[in-house]
Amino acid sequence: MEHPHHTVPATDLTRSFVIGIVINALYVAIELAAGLYYQSLSLISDAGHNLSDVAALGLALLACRLAKVRPDDTFTYGYRKATIVVSLVNAVILLVAIVGIVGESIERFRNPVPVPGGPIIVVAGIGIVINAVSAYLFFKDKESDLNVKGAYLHLMADAGVSLGVVVSGVLIFFFHIHWIDTVTSLIVVMVIFYSTWSLFKESLTLTLDGVPHGIDLQKVVATIQKEPGVLGVHHPHVWAMSTTQNALTAHIVVPSTATMGTLITIKKNIKNELEHLNIQHVTIEFETEDEQCADCK
Repeated sequence: MEHPHHTVPATDLTRSFVIGIVINALYVAIELAAGLYYQSLSLISDAGHNLSDVAALGLALLACRLAKVRPDDTFTYGYRKATIVVSLVNAVILLVAIVGIVGESIERFRNPVPVPGGPIIVVAGIGIVINAVSAYLFFKDKESDLNVKGAYLHLMADAGVSLGVVVSGVLIFFFHIHWIDTVTSLIVVMVIFYSTWSLFKESLTLTLDGVPHGIDLQKVVATIQKEPGVLGVHHPHVWAMSTTQNALTAHIVVPSTATMGTLITIKKNIKNELEHLNIQHVTIEFETEDEQCADCK
């Protein structure tokens, strides 16, 4: 049984996003400063990872705000696709940062630098609290908005990464295993790369108007063809209007005897079915079996 989705008040979401961005940005600054001061590569790497939290929250907030901008004569879909472009830029920046961290890690293996375990434990421990509190801001609304759910899962995952940094600090503090700092930084980089590479591929696909992740074009066509009165489907195109809304255009063949009332019913039913496949904006061009477009005969 499906649970009805409730609309999250825009002011509440905006407040949660702003609070999350501010506290995470402050923590990134503190963690980066501590990492540079104590020469801890794991803290610097985790600061880069937490910077992705700030970016993710900022993108989610941007998506909420841009979705409200009205279309005009130049941007007939509004500014929603800007969220995709920003996602791609964010992914590229993170990938460049990863290269820099890996290069520094290799240098650290060649020339190890002793780092204090105590500060690493304290700073990363604060990170666990910051990520947990930030995730709590979105806990109650995570099932009603995809952007909110993405932010929540991202923050919870990062709390786990900070826990790993704490463990490395404990090993350094009690057992003086200083090389674990560099190893931890590489593990954090692997986590960043895994999530960033997925973000990069999906953002690039959406930027090039590819079929969004999670949508099966063949299933979409089959869903349309199951509608009574539909004889065929061609020229189906599915693309993302934003990170949260998808669109479809298609040519649909109907009997020559179909009435206007029949066409309206077919269109309404198709739109309702495609809503369940995460396609919100549907444009249909009807053709009769005797008058199909030239390249489909």
